[in-house]
Amino acid sequence: MSYFALIPAAGSGSRMAVAAEASLPKQYLPLAGRPMIWHALATLCQVPAIEKIFVVLNSEDRDWPQAEMAVLGSKLVVVRCGGATRAASVSNGLQAISAQVTADDWILVHDAARPCVTVAQIENLIAAIAADAASVGGLLAMPLADTLKRGDRQATDRTYVAATVPREGLWQAQTPQMFRYAVLRKALDIAPQVTDEASAIEALGLQPQLIGADATNLKVTYPADFKLAEMILLSRATL
Repeated sequence: MSYFALIPAAGSGSRMAVAAEASLPKQYLPLAGRPMIWHALATLCQVPAIEKIFVVLNSEDRDWPQAEMAVLGSKLVVVRCGGATRAASVSNGLQAISAQVTADDWILVHDAARPCVTVAQIENLIAAIAADAASVGGLLAMPLADTLKRGDRQATDRTYVAATVPREGLWQAQTPQMFRYAVLRKALDIAPQVTDEASAIEALGLQPQLIGADATNLKVTYPADFKLAEMILLSRATL
């Protein structure tokens, strides 16, 4: 049994337009002196338990910064089989690496747009799942603290509160999400439209484990997220 990471990075990040680099996919935008995706990959490369990190790119990707990535070492492997959706990219990636993994190997799927994940968070995920022999796998997540409102968009294009949603027991899903190779492949075949791997596992009737993380493991989606992620990374660099 081994551990592998898989990073779907075939998207364009259309909600993250930055004027000077608008033609670059989001994962390659410069963040704290490096392409955004570099930070997550560098962290994953530092986790001793992870044997290889597979990066799933679009077949026509010409922006992959090979020279910068080369410094991360031989753990990093690029596969050019990205799909139209995140789930398709993960599914295609799993198929592409089938000869390099076994059915019981653990696959950690991580967002290219979560550059602030730490070695400690990843190792905590691995340890928590390993400590529970009955676990089907799990994901980093954070209990919701804010009051939730369901919006009702009116014909005037204004949005009003339709209801307050109880937050008790609700968690915000993060990544990595870690499941056994064969189970994850089966789950994505059954539920190909999901937005995260845990949802596919749930479609099998299984219950992924929630492993507590924190707000620093944010997903960069909008320009304000980009600025916050840069602050987090730069603050760590000065410690």
